[in-house]
Amino acid sequence: MKTNASSLADKLKALGVKTGNALRPPPKPDSVSIDSIVAGTFLPTPRGEVFVAEQTFPLDHQYGSVSLLSSFPLSLISEWANDARLSALPLSKFAFLDTETSGLSGGTGTYAFLVGAARLIDDRFVLRQFFMRDPAEEPALLEGLLDFLAPCDALVTFNGKAFDAPLLRTRYTLHGIPHPFSDCSHLDLLPLARRLWRDRLESRALKFLEEHVLGLTRSSEEVPGYEIPWLYFDYLRTGDARPLSGVFYHNAMDVVAMAALLALINDMMEDPYNGRVQHGLDFVALGKLFEDLGRWDEAARLFERGLEFAHSTGSRQGLDESDFGVAVKRLSILHKRRGDLEEAVRLWEESAQRGHLYAFIELAKYYEHKRRDVKSALKWTKSALKLVEKTDMPAYARKYWVEEIGHRMERLKRKAGI
Repeated sequence: MKTNASSLADKLKALGVKTGNALRPPPKPDSVSIDSIVAGTFLPTPRGEVFVAEQTFPLDHQYGSVSLLSSFPLSLISEWANDARLSALPLSKFAFLDTETSGLSGGTGTYAFLVGAARLIDDRFVLRQFFMRDPAEEPALLEGLLDFLAPCDALVTFNGKAFDAPLLRTRYTLHGIPHPFSDCSHLDLLPLARRLWRDRLESRALKFLEEHVLGLTRSSEEVPGYEIPWLYFDYLRTGDARPLSGVFYHNAMDVVAMAALLALINDMMEDPYNGRVQHGLDFVALGKLFEDLGRWDEAARLFERGLEFAHSTGSRQGLDESDFGVAVKRLSILHKRRGDLEEAVRLWEESAQRGHLYAFIELAKYYEHKRRDVKSALKWTKSALKLVEKTDMPAYARKYWVEEIGHRMERLKRKAGI
């Protein structure tokens, strides 16, 4: 704890803030306190008072184009996360959490000066934001947060396993307070968002997902995340809370966006054909996820729906050529694994017409090993070699395929007696 205090004191000293019993100098005459900028109350705790802002939302609240809560249990998400408790818990046992900090290092010198947390209370989605006006109020913030999260058995964050949760555990440990996450399940939405949208969206940042998946654009109150630590240090130096209004807005939006994102992802996984999925690549991504879960029949159906988008919609929502190839390849392999070779061959032939090399190789294997038709296998192998020779690819890839196809061709020639 001594190391932590000196670390923050060094930062504040560099900004002209005096250290000692009161880290903040007396407010300037034109300064404005936090309770004049953000509606909230001062909550008493065993470690002193902490400022808390609260917002409530009805259960049917729409966040952009998405409902705030899903009507399905988290069955498949639970399976993906390998945590059976997630599907067994009611939503009232889930807490959504996000922190705003004095830096991104996450070490003992980093404070969570604003923590937003939300959960269901009496059929309302309640968001509370715990703010420390001074680093000396950190124990009170932690106590207030601990009390709010006490009824919860699961934590939902966005990149929280790597940052928010470890940071808060450190702060609780430094102050000798039991942290509220010791026995909680923890669902981090970032890895799941990457699985679903890494091939379609250029960014998986929460704000980007808000705009391109949830259909919501933040207002002019929004402040960039990288500015937030400096806005807090300015507040500690001047006592003027006016610039922090945008920080509270940013934090609140992040927390509520997590709930909406979880609801959307769960709806997409539990019922992907209800109209929520609006892009062919999203069907393909879901298909890959279901394939990894060993749900091959459903994965095949999802790949097929993705391919339907390629034929029935414009380029904005369909698949480009490389995406189409990936979907057909995954689907054909699934059919092959399930023993439906007739459907697999149909897909390989369709893909070969579009110039996808793997399809030529699979057809050569099929005719050689399944049909014992060496002549047809040799035809597909020769076509594969011609495709490699005319396709623009890296030298190392070309060398590999020329050698690989060459070995196959020599073997087939020997079988054919050529």
